[in-house]
Amino acid sequence: MDEATHISDAMRASVGRELSRLVSFPVSASDIRRWALAVYHPEEPPRLFWDEAYARASVHGGIVAPEEFNPFAWMTAEPAGRRRAPDGGVDALERALGIRGPAVRFQLNGGLEATYGARIRPGDVITGVTRLAEYSERPGRLGLMLFTVSEATWTNQRDEWVKTSRSTLIRY
Repeated sequence: MDEATHISDAMRASVGRELSRLVSFPVSASDIRRWALAVYHPEEPPRLFWDEAYARASVHGGIVAPEEFNPFAWMTAEPAGRRRAPDGGVDALERALGIRGPAVRFQLNGGLEATYGARIRPGDVITGVTRLAEYSERPGRLGLMLFTVSEATWTNQRDEWVKTSRSTLIRY
């Protein structure tokens, strides 16, 4: 590894590799209603998320989930069971890939951006695939900063694109 970089050859070669793959249980109308209640509390959620007759008359033709709905929030069908938080540490992402991580001490959340496609509906089974998207570096006040971007893409059982989110991790 070059002294002027945090990015090793193994890290560079890992860009594009899969970090995780999740498959949801079929989404129920009740899941959507509960999510909407929690998100909009203490206000009443929009009728599109809980009133079948109202939603059927909408452009969506039925109940849809709020865009920020997470079908993986509590349990997943694959891998089966309750989701567990990954082991922490500044090199957790690289450990998940089986490679040595960067020589850094600190990390912080650099942000999240999401784009949305097809709405999640009752009965949908969502597959989420997260990949290592990119590494980049930039000098900072505390030294060289490593920016790591992971990208999660969700599709439904009809192979329709549902969502892409890009998460940035800043380490130094």
